Amino acid sequence: MSSTIVNTDLNSHSYTLLDLSAKVEYALLALLELASHHDQKVPLTMNEITAKQPIPERYLEQILTQLRRAGIVQSQRGSKGGFLLVPEPWQITLLEIITLVEGEKKEKENAETPTIEKTLVVEIWEKANVAATEVLQGYTLQDLCQEIQSRTQKSPMYYI
Repeated sequence: MSSTIVNTDLNSHSYTLLDLSAKVEYALLALLELASHHDQKVPLTMNEITAKQPIPERYLEQILTQLRRAGIVQSQRGSKGGFLLVPEPWQITLLEIITLVEGEKKEKENAETPTIEKTLVVEIWEKANVAATEVLQGYTLQDLCQEIQSRTQKSPMYYI
């Protein structure tokens, strides 16, 4: 009897256990852009955000509307209008943004009698979820802005 071992390189970028949805990615990019201008207290237009971040305008409009309703961004009308981040960047965690954009995940209802195997699998998945939650709760928009600044300074662009 021969056995086949499935070779899965878990560190490769082709295998992702936790997936980042486009909606969450666009929300994070938009909020990072707003956070990077937070000190200036000047609203950014959707065009200014899409000029710096690869976000389709139709998605950005939906996301900013959702974030406005949640009180994360404020919109201002008029010629000097646009969007402002309401809380300080250090007050918003990535977990809060993901939860806001994706909605609360509901517990799965389980009507079947749990087996030892099923219980074990569910316990491990819960541990993975707790670890992911802790990581995402440990980072704020401010942390990401500081990391972007640090990386930008390490690899300056040269113009001729």
